[in-house]
Amino acid sequence: MRFMILVKASKDSEAGVLPDERLFTEMGKFNEELVKAGVLLAAEGLQASSKGARVKFSGDKRTVIDGPFAETKELIAGFWLWQVKSKEEAIEWVKRIPNPTGDEGEVEIRQVFEADDLGEGFTPELREQEERLRAQVATTS
Repeated sequence: MRFMILVKASKDSEAGVLPDERLFTEMGKFNEELVKAGVLLAAEGLQASSKGARVKFSGDKRTVIDGPFAETKELIAGFWLWQVKSKEEAIEWVKRIPNPTGDEGEVEIRQVFEADDLGEGFTPELREQEERLRAQVATTS
């Protein structure tokens, strides 16, 4: 099972305040543990929302809204993508994450859809296309 681990933004992350050397060191050690355990698939920090944009869809119309975005509690500062056996295992790993803010913070755990979760609408042809695209991405990475 794959899970996306979402690190919620803080006022500091939205202000562009970078972690100190201690937190970078702790996160590096934690990521090494994830790699050694065969759990880590990807991990990235995200720039502040002031450097981002949102695209709002309304029928065929698209509206671009430039950041920053007001509700920090709804924003993401970074993420991991993990391969684990269960949500419980993901929770146990999350409990070991060095506190990203050193203060109050929140990390969200969301399971990633797998092909078998997508029902009849995800036809064999669409599954084949998905597998082909994943293979292409793997060779270009």
